[in-house]
Amino acid sequence: MKRLVSAALGVAVALGLSSAAALAQGAYPNRPVRVVVPFAAGGTTDIFARLIADKLSQTLGQQFIIDNRGGAGGNIGTDAVAKSPPDGYTLVMGTVGTHAINASLYAKMPYNPLTDFEPVAFAAAVPNLMVVNPKNVKATTVKDFIAEAKASAKKFNMASSGNGTSIHLSGELFKQMTGVEMPHVPYRGSGPAINDLVGGQVDVMFDNLPSCIEQAKAGNLRALAVTSAKRTPALPDVPTLAESGLPDFEASSWFALFAPKGTPAELTEKLNAEVRKALDGEDLKKRFAELGGEMRQMSPSELMAYVRAEHAKWAQVVKVSGARLD
Repeated sequence: MKRLVSAALGVAVALGLSSAAALAQGAYPNRPVRVVVPFAAGGTTDIFARLIADKLSQTLGQQFIIDNRGGAGGNIGTDAVAKSPPDGYTLVMGTVGTHAINASLYAKMPYNPLTDFEPVAFAAAVPNLMVVNPKNVKATTVKDFIAEAKASAKKFNMASSGNGTSIHLSGELFKQMTGVEMPHVPYRGSGPAINDLVGGQVDVMFDNLPSCIEQAKAGNLRALAVTSAKRTPALPDVPTLAESGLPDFEASSWFALFAPKGTPAELTEKLNAEVRKALDGEDLKKRFAELGGEMRQMSPSELMAYVRAEHAKWAQVVKVSGARLD
């Protein structure tokens, strides 16, 4: 009899736990959600993550807290999420670097961008902006910059948000196409890199548009060109690099939310719907447009297909460039 009672209690407890888990899942989120930004505060990844997190906090009734974990071209923070519990309470704002470029660039990767994550939602795509410190660089056009850089006894230092980021590779592509030598100075995100660029410690950067546009508009930095195939409505008077004498030059960045592998589909689909709804609101539409962000509505499966295509594309770019990081 005691065994029967114990067995019955065990079944009851198991059913209770199962029901509790189901209830908790149905009420998602019932506690704060951590959104890891694998770069320092102040950069484009951080800006987009905070805008979306604020909206999700409002609509879902729980705080979506930003956790900046920079380093290794975004690999450190991204890997932390890959190894987190797949319960929907830890997300990462991934980038073209963390989920498409780094796998081909780094000799040893702590995670697999194609198999260690569940796609959640696409945030935005943005061009990079070639900006210079106006006190250090006299040039007002790309053509003049190339001439000045080649004639100067002191080489211009090129800042980036980290080794292997699209910001870094945009600059490397520029160096390859022009023959200009610019020592690379990697930072732990765009925020500190832009601060030093404004301060004159470095000379040029191919930064994501959102994190440098205000400094360019204020005159603290001089915008020479955008890296996209077309001009951006955010800075319609700034030419593309292709227009500036570098045919076929195109390099854009993108940002998207991912969850650890194994996160239930009902959670990623719910988050996808909420992010898409937030991005469809007039306030975020306006803000993203001001920052040069191009929104694209994607389901989780469409985002995964996009990431796979980008992974293959950048693998070829990295191979041709010969770039490699330990």
